[in-house]
This record gives sequence, C-alpha cells and structure tokens, in this order.
Amino acid sequence: MAERILDVKNLKINFHTYAGDVKAIRDVSFHLNKGETLAIVGESGSGKSVTTKSLMGLLANNAEVIGGSIMYHDEDILKKSEKQMQNIRGKEIAMIFQDPMTSLDPTMKIGQQIAEPLMKHKKVEKKKAWAQALDILKLVGISNAEERIKDYPHQFSGGQRQRIVIAIALVCYPEILIADEPTTALDVTIQAQILQLMKELQAKIETSIIFITHDLGVVAGMADRVAVMYAGQIVEYGTVDEIFYNPQHPYTWGLLNSMPTLTSTKLEAIPGTPPDLLDPPKGDPFAARNPYAMKIDVEQQPPFFKVSETHYAATWLLHPDAPKVTPPEEIVRRHQLFAKMTHQSV
Repeated sequence: MAERILDVKNLKINFHTYAGDVKAIRDVSFHLNKGETLAIVGESGSGKSVTTKSLMGLLANNAEVIGGSIMYHDEDILKKSEKQMQNIRGKEIAMIFQDPMTSLDPTMKIGQQIAEPLMKHKKVEKKKAWAQALDILKLVGISNAEERIKDYPHQFSGGQRQRIVIAIALVCYPEILIADEPTTALDVTIQAQILQLMKELQAKIETSIIFITHDLGVVAGMADRVAVMYAGQIVEYGTVDEIFYNPQHPYTWGLLNSMPTLTSTKLEAIPGTPPDLLDPPKGDPFAARNPYAMKIDVEQQPPFFKVSETHYAATWLLHPDAPKVTPPEEIVRRHQLFAKMTHQSV
C-alpha cells in the first residue's frame, strides 16, 4: 500500500469581504501518496489555488480556515505558527507559481535566488550553495549555466525563467512540490518541455507533486490521480484513466467535451457561470448549468457515490433510482474505449 504523506480532511475556508463571507472552500478532502502526482482540475475560481495555498500557510489576510485539518507527518499544518511554517516552506513543501516573472526578484542574480533556500534551510555556506545552485541550473536545462548563473531574470526567456523557478523550488529536494498552473504563460512547445522536465526531476528526487491546472489536456501525461473541483468542492476523483475514459460527473463531462482531441469535430462550452459563493446553492452547485439536472439536484447536495475502489463522484445520476441518461457523444466514445482497454488488460 502506498505511503500517504499528506491528508486533507473536511477543509473549509471563508474570505471575509465587504459584501459578506465568500465560502471559497467547502468541505474538501483528499490525500497525497509518496512519489505520485495528484492533479486538481477545474475552471478558474473553483478553489484550486486557495486549497494549495492553505497547505503552504500563504492565505490572504482576509481568509479564515473555519474547519478541517491538513495532516503532514502526523501534524496539523493549520495549527503551526508562521515561524514553524517558514521552516517547512521551500524545505519540505515547495511551490511553483503561475507567472515566473513575478516569482523572481528582478534585482537579484538568479544564482543568488537559487542558493538562498540552501543557505536558509540547510545552513550551507555561500560558496557551496552557489555550487549546488549551478548543479541544479544544469539539471533544469539552462545552457551555459556557468555564465548565466550571474544573470538577472530579465535576461532570460519565459521558458527559461520557469525553469529557474522550478530550480528554486527543487533545490532543497522537498517532499511535496505544488505546481500552480506552471505552464499557463508559456507556448505549447515550451509547455511540453517543462512538463517533461518535471516528470524527469520527480523521478530523480522522488518528490510528490500536486499539479493545479484548468487544462485537462496537460493532466493526461502528468498525473496518477485526478481530483475535479467545482465551486469550492471536489465533485469527482479517481485515477487518471478513470477520469479521462470513464467520467461520471456532468461537470467532468463538460470539461472533457471542451477539450480538443484527434477525433472531436467540435468543442462544446459549458453553458452559464459558476455560482456566487457569497450565497452558495443548497443543492448540487452545478445544477443550474447541468442539462441532466433533476429536482433533487436543486434541493440536496449529492453524496459521493462509489464507482470503483479508486473512483468516486458526487452526482445524483449515480443513485440507483436515478433515470438512465445518455452522456454526450464524446463521453460515450470514451466509455467504450475504457471498456475495451480494461477488457484487454484482464
């Protein structure tokens, strides 16, 4: 059985605003196993980044954790002081942020920025820290690293800056790496290179990754398991094959239907907008956008229904008494492909 290194249970986070309390995270639970990649996917505003920032103790001043726990090495991160969190950040849990330019200090040489975590967390002297910074700069694929280690962020391209941000995050060999949409600002070719680099580095240093994205296409070659988030809740989770080929939640259907494939002839947008989390709906938060919604969806939140030992979805369509519906054509094709794959592997 895989070793569980992070366990988030019933996490609830509100943001206090002039208009009232925004219920941003509403009873979220998930875990992370050693050496695996867990992808958290969903539209902008679904709560992905807020969830992961809570793991780092980096929530905004107007945020309040009103319930739940984040267990790391049998200790609740939420109960740690800021000083204790400073010893964890960068050393044991590191984060790659979305925009590499705003993640780097424009006034500091990149060698200094990579060496700094080593000097702070590992108490490595400056000369040795710079030598290790040079090693990891080569590891992330920066050419002429010996000369470039003394350059400033503006002297690098976007893809190179993202590699430097990855180097800073990995220099202390953290147990957990949180990648918050690390390829959003990059073109497709550079995206593929960065994703391949992360996979290679993960294998070398045996770190566990939480990968945040709104792009399911990125997830396919990156993740072991996937959690689908909507309106501050996880609505479906399973292995990457289960989510891609046997999705059960209409929201997951919508995300997959809006993703280009080699066989798709047209892309379908999910109609409508996410609910206002100042006043979340009492039923299924996706009900207003769900063409398969039933009366109970408006009245009651669905529980998680078990699809397999590793696959769960919070949709009333999985209730034994629910009417049978035909998913979109692309989803039916995926179901058929999944059935064929599982039949062949038996």
